[in-house]
Formats: sequence, structure tokens, C-alpha cells
Amino acid sequence: MQPTSAVQSLWLEAMPTQGYPQLDGDITVDVAVLGAGITGLTTALLLTRRGARVAVIDANRVASGATGNNTAKVTALQSTMYSALERAHGQHAAADYAAGSAAAVLQVATLAEQEGIECDLQRRPAFTVAASKTELPEVHREGEAAASAGLPVMWTENVDLPFPVAGAIRLDNQITLHPVRYAHGLSEAICRAGGHIYEGTRATGLHEGRPCRVSTTGGTVHAGHVVIATHYPIFDRGGYFAQLEAIRSYCIAAPVRGPLPTGMSITAGSPIRSVNTYGGLLIVGGESHPTGARGVNEQCFHRLADFARTYWEVTEITHRWSAQDPTSYDQLPVIGRYTPISWGVYVASGLMKWGLAGGTMAAAILADLISGRQPEPWAQRFNPYRISLRSAPRLVKMNAKAGADLVIDRITPAEVSSPAEVPAGEARVVRDGLGKLGAFREPDGTLHMVSLRCTHLGCLLRFNGAERSWDCPCHGSRFDVDGSVLEGPAVRPLPRRHPAKSF
Repeated sequence: MQPTSAVQSLWLEAMPTQGYPQLDGDITVDVAVLGAGITGLTTALLLTRRGARVAVIDANRVASGATGNNTAKVTALQSTMYSALERAHGQHAAADYAAGSAAAVLQVATLAEQEGIECDLQRRPAFTVAASKTELPEVHREGEAAASAGLPVMWTENVDLPFPVAGAIRLDNQITLHPVRYAHGLSEAICRAGGHIYEGTRATGLHEGRPCRVSTTGGTVHAGHVVIATHYPIFDRGGYFAQLEAIRSYCIAAPVRGPLPTGMSITAGSPIRSVNTYGGLLIVGGESHPTGARGVNEQCFHRLADFARTYWEVTEITHRWSAQDPTSYDQLPVIGRYTPISWGVYVASGLMKWGLAGGTMAAAILADLISGRQPEPWAQRFNPYRISLRSAPRLVKMNAKAGADLVIDRITPAEVSSPAEVPAGEARVVRDGLGKLGAFREPDGTLHMVSLRCTHLGCLLRFNGAERSWDCPCHGSRFDVDGSVLEGPAVRPLPRRHPAKSF
């Protein structure tokens, strides 16, 4: 099972058969990068180009996480981001975010050209759309905020979508591409420049020092600097679990009869619908919810399919996938030193569902910090230890919810008293004395039973029926039905329980 996909993502079909080796023994490098998504790979490439010895380590495969499960948009126009930032932090914060995002779009195009990466990169307009008159005020505010932030946006009522549009803001010359091919182009460039990539190697511990030591399932990595680019930060010393909320979103792809849109669109209202195209396929995204929400099932995908069929002549749904995005309590990414006293450890997270642009922006900042260059003036905005007093109520609310989930799930009765009651193809919470276990029965009758205590901080997990996984409602860790880790911050699998044969 792929880390974030219920059924193979459109992009993961391009995953090369031959991967990179596992780490086998101890190594010493200048920089260890944990995470082989767009953030980690871009950081590694920029540093290898500056002469650093770099090793990239991933628990799975290059681009198998959020980079391989998205809508393939690299754009500085991001739904209603600028009006939200202006309200929360003022015009200067929105301008800093716009400058960083625009620089990231340019950086992606530049790296693809310089490294000769074949990733079907295309320049397209991006739209934030008011699908009804009630959404017009919000989109007008976004247009004004984006323009004040320095983006050359324009107002239009002409969007090539087959459903009514009351108006939209447009930003030209943005990018769509094949994200997995782009990521593998980056990884090849890293290796050409003398860097190393290790797949199937999970980082399990970190000791800060000079040098730092990263413990992994394949050996110890000694490094002058360590970049935590694991999407959701692993290792809890920075307290990021209290600052970030994990959100899951879903996508489908489908061939259609008739014309496809030529731009990249996202609606401003609820439910949000993101629209893009690739290679004759329509891509529709949306249906976001907090990770670990109750009652999640395949209706997430069905609602996207119904939307697509309402407005396009869909012949079949060929792909469906999902991804997880950490969002920060104050709506700004966290990019910089891992803790205020960290000497050589850095982090990038909270990319607010726009990771292809945000991860590239983060890589530029981290590469400058590590190589001793002065980052761009806007980079300081994303310091992980900024103080956001106006966003404090949301921080309190997020952590109150985590606390409530921790308590409520413990006092909620188990769903069944015996694993024998678990139907084929379904999961149940099973009573285990005074505790609970998670049980999933395969269609062929094979039963998987695991502890429901998340190995991160002990919250009880909930089953995600859309993706066949056990998800943590507190901090977003996810586990396969056999207990293996799918997403952090957890790094240890769930303990397995062995059912009696009579089950």
C-alpha cells in the first residue's frame, strides 16, 4: 500500500521499477536530508551544487508521499491565501508569502530547464473562482489582497469551466507538471552532482551535536547539518505536534469526452473543488477533513466523481488518491532552525496544501541558512519560533481538540466484543479486557489486529474507510492495517496482536 493513496495515484504510475539502495552501514556527510519529497530533494540539489556532501534518506521511495499525491499545481495564486494572511498578519506578511511563492515558481522552471528534467512542464493560468454570486465578495477580497501583495492578478469572468462562474481572479504564467517525474529528475541531478539517496531507510532517532547523529534502520548517519523534510516533522523536541493540524484531501482523475480546461482552477466556496488536467485526463480534488475524523469512507471519492460527472462527460474514473497536509495554527509555513537552540538541525513544514511551491520556497531558505548565505528578506517571516498572538485562539482550539480526542476515544465503548464479529473487508474497534484493539478483516478472511495506541503520544486511532488505514486524530500519524507506519510524526509501528485461529 502506498503511503497516501487508496488506489494508485496518477503520478505514482511513473515510479521507476529500479529504486535507490537502502543504507547499509554508517556514513559521514555534510548534510543529511530526511525525506525525499520536493522539499528534501530541492534542498539537497541546491546544496550539492554548492559543494556539500549530501545524503537524502527516505523511509519509502522518492516522491512516494505528498509529492506523488497532489493536483500538480505550482502556483503563487493559492485559493484565498492572501486575504487570509492579510487578515491574520497584515499586508506585509501577505507580500512576503507572495514573494516566496513567486520565487518558487521561477525556481521550479529554472531547475527543470538547467537539469534537463522531462516532466511535461507547462505554463498555464491559475484561477480562484467564485462559483456563485455569494462567493463574489470573498474572491474580490482575495484579488485585492493578492494585488497588494505584489502579484500581477487580474479580474475575469471568462474561465473555461463547464459550470457557472460569477467571476474569478487570474494569475498567468504559473506551472503544472508531472510531480513524480520532476522529483526523480531532481534525484538524478543530486546523484550526478555527487550526492547520495537511500530509500527504504527510516530515521528513528536524532542526536544533536557537532556532528549530529541520525539513527536509521540501516545505520548511523553523521552529519554537520540535518534537514527534517518529512512533511510532518518527526522527533518532537520542537513541539510541532502542538502547532500543526493534519488535513487529508482527495483526488480523482478521469478521461472525458469533449474539451478539457486549459487553466488550473480552485473554487473559493464550500465545498472546495480544485480542477486541473494532465495528458487528456481531468483531475478533481477536494473533500478535505482533519486526519482521524470519524466516519470517513469512500464517499469522499464518490462526491468528487459525482461532481466530475455533473459537468463533464466522464467515461470512467481511472485513478483516485489522497494526501495529507500539515497546516500551521497561524496559516504560515514553518521553515528554519528546528528549535531556537538547534545548531545544525532544520525543519520545513506547514505548507498549507501548496507543497510543490511551498516546498521549493522552503528549500531555497534552508539551503541559504546551511551554506552560510543570507536568505531573502521575506524568509524571516517563516521562522518557526515567530510569535503570532492574533492566531493564539486557534492554537488553543487545536490543542483542546487533541486533548478531547485523547479522552473521549478512551471512554467510548468498543464496537464489537470479539474479532469474530468483524465482517470481511471492514474494520472494527474490538474490546480487549479494559482496553481496545483495532481489527481489520481482508476480503479473503485474513484478520489483522493491532494496538490502537498511537506510537507517537498514545492517542487512540480511528479507521479511515476511504484508505484502509488507522489514523490518529491528535497529530496525524497513520498506520496500515498490519500496523506499519504510513505517515509521521510516529516512527514506530503499532504492536500486532495475534488472533486465535477460531476468529
